[in-house]
Amino acid sequence: MISNNKLRTLYIMKILQEKSSESHTLSSKDLIQELEKLDITANRKSIYSDIDTLREFGVDIVMQEGANPGYFIASREFELAELKLLVDVVQSSKFLTKKKSESLIKKISKLTNNFEAKELVRDVIIFQRAKTDNEKIYYSVDMIHQALHQGKQIEFRYREWTVKKTMRLRRSGAVYQVSPWALCWADENYYLIAYDSESKGVKHFRVDKIIDITLLQEERVGKETFEAFDVASFTKKTFAMFSGHDERVTLRCREDLVGVIIDRFGTEVNIRPVDDGYFHAILSISVSSQFYGWLTGVGENAQILEPEHVRKGYQTYLERIIRQYD
Repeated sequence: MISNNKLRTLYIMKILQEKSSESHTLSSKDLIQELEKLDITANRKSIYSDIDTLREFGVDIVMQEGANPGYFIASREFELAELKLLVDVVQSSKFLTKKKSESLIKKISKLTNNFEAKELVRDVIIFQRAKTDNEKIYYSVDMIHQALHQGKQIEFRYREWTVKKTMRLRRSGAVYQVSPWALCWADENYYLIAYDSESKGVKHFRVDKIIDITLLQEERVGKETFEAFDVASFTKKTFAMFSGHDERVTLRCREDLVGVIIDRFGTEVNIRPVDDGYFHAILSISVSSQFYGWLTGVGENAQILEPEHVRKGYQTYLERIIRQYD
């Protein structure tokens, strides 16, 4: 039997964390029995002393009286509702592999007692959610953060999907060498925003498609480009509507579309009510086929008012689609 007082105190805290709750209290007798399973000796007096020590340390241990007397930890770092939210996010994230999601959920479950941990088995319904297959994505994210912190360049290979639903290396496996300047989260994916010396411009890469990443000792370049670079604006334009030419576009929309417009373009969008249950939305966007596709999904409830060349561009876009069905 082990009689180390310090070790006994730590095990009592662990037992209470894992096996106690308001509806599942542990008496001093219960704690003695649990310690015996660990080959640790204790008596009632030592249990009381250890509980007092843990309380002084800041552990919120409550002694419950009445029909169900015993000790339990009353407050924890995370509430059960908060843990359920974390589990839902981890489970539904397409950025995480299935294996990593399961691993993280097990770790989250250890932040509460064994009884509440059972409630963290969540039935989150996910429709056609494709999760990444890149198990090393976490190392890629960490490597990019190191490069950003140290001001160094990185090199890697980049993958892309094929029509057979398999991944292949882009550019026949050629190595990309870039200078990282930002790491952002958009459309449920991590993106690296970097300066490419070869093309002398800004490029973005989806991190889960990056493999074989290496931190180089070469100092990163492109400082002049990023001194006046608005990363937030770039992210919004690039990942909300994909790449295209920037335009100030006015849409005439039905009143019931206001939520759709705000959800897509943010609360800072310029909205002006007009008559007959319509409003004008003035947007600063990247005009592209993706923008036209989104507008087509909205249907007849939204109309481009200006500029005229964007109206004409949308008409041409629709005519090309219609011709495919002639």
